[in-house]
Amino acid sequence: MVMDVLNYLDDVLYYPILMVILVAAGLVFSWKTRLIQLRMFVESIRVVMEKPTKDGNVSSFQALMVSTASRVGTGNIIGVSTAICLGGPGSVFWMWIIAIIGGATAFIESTLAQVYKRRNALGHSYGGPAYYIETAMHNRGLGVLFALSLILTYAGGFNLLCSFNMQSTFLVYDFYDPTMTPWILGAVFAALVGYCLIGGGQRIIKVTSIMVPVMGAIYILAALVVVVAHISSLPQVFTMIFADAFDFEAIFGGVSGSCLIYGIKRGLYSNEAGIGSAPNAAAAADVSHPVKQGLVQMLSVFIDTLLVCSATAFMGLFSGVPITKEAAGAAYVQGAASAVFGGFGPLLITVCMLLFGFSTLIGNLYYVDNCIRFIHKGAPSQSFVHTFRIVCIAVVFIGAGMSMAAVWAIADILMAIMCFINIPACFILSKVAVNAMKDYQQQRDAGQIPVFKAASIGIDESTVQYWK
Repeated sequence: MVMDVLNYLDDVLYYPILMVILVAAGLVFSWKTRLIQLRMFVESIRVVMEKPTKDGNVSSFQALMVSTASRVGTGNIIGVSTAICLGGPGSVFWMWIIAIIGGATAFIESTLAQVYKRRNALGHSYGGPAYYIETAMHNRGLGVLFALSLILTYAGGFNLLCSFNMQSTFLVYDFYDPTMTPWILGAVFAALVGYCLIGGGQRIIKVTSIMVPVMGAIYILAALVVVVAHISSLPQVFTMIFADAFDFEAIFGGVSGSCLIYGIKRGLYSNEAGIGSAPNAAAAADVSHPVKQGLVQMLSVFIDTLLVCSATAFMGLFSGVPITKEAAGAAYVQGAASAVFGGFGPLLITVCMLLFGFSTLIGNLYYVDNCIRFIHKGAPSQSFVHTFRIVCIAVVFIGAGMSMAAVWAIADILMAIMCFINIPACFILSKVAVNAMKDYQQQRDAGQIPVFKAASIGIDESTVQYWK
């Protein structure tokens, strides 16, 4: 009964409602920014390595790593595998499309987060959709609703799913006992997350800035080895992807289970463009102009989908492992790795999954802390913080023992609610981000280091507390 309700809500929210909203937002923002995701791609790479204006502040790169830690997670392995096995290889193409047009959406939301960010007592910045909804739209109630939806999504749905996906990679090992192993692994994951939570946001930033580049490089390198080992399959793989992606008769014959919907669902879950999560990390970066971090967060979408998701897809499709519904999840990717690495293959995927998953768990809770502070109008009481962290740790433990269908459906539904609040807000405020983009380009064209002033883009200085 419960699963029937979850599946019904999941289907209704994504087709056609969220699919139309996501695609429309990406296309409109691409048009308004004149395809900034392509036009300023090189600039986004340049600014990511800039140092913060003050020592000890969060750099663009560190903010990128926090958002990438949340984006690049178990969804890049399990999510892509599930999409291919249940929706078909064409889902990979639709993930690419969602990422490319979603780059413009990521730019808008993260630039807005920078424009309307605030300064704490130590001089560090913070912000996100809840803050620009309250400040620029003068609607604290809607901001609180967004903050609550993010907390439920990231501390609840996403961390349930992440914990489940991490433990599922152990299914292939002989010692795996379905009744005990998930709970034992869940307890281990929960303990490690608890350790990071004790150190707060700064410890999360330090851990993710080290883990994310390492784990991404290892995984992409492993995928490249598989591709090179089966390079003769290149024409066949791309033919398979495009033929399935444009098989509209099959797509419209069963829309909810088609490669189109699976590509959009898993692509959105993976790159998070438009959800409103990454702007919470973007606002923490110390930059001279909001557009710089908008460009950096746009780059994060491409790293996530065009690099890491594609690595999973190519690993599976090039390996020649049969695509079956039964293999959906870790089994398909582990089988693909085994085709080249033999018995070491499953272990390699397990290690990558644990690194991806753990960085996602702690990256998610960085966003959650930010929204809790918004609701409390500052730091909450220590008793609340301790109680909430215990709940977060319990969620990680419980998720490991849940069913795959339930955790995916809960995550999808909660993620959709965030989109329904954040994307309309971005539409309403998009002129601010576009004007900031034009101001940035004018200063760059004049050979200057872009510096932000509210008056330059026609907004009231009283609304931009950090930039005064």
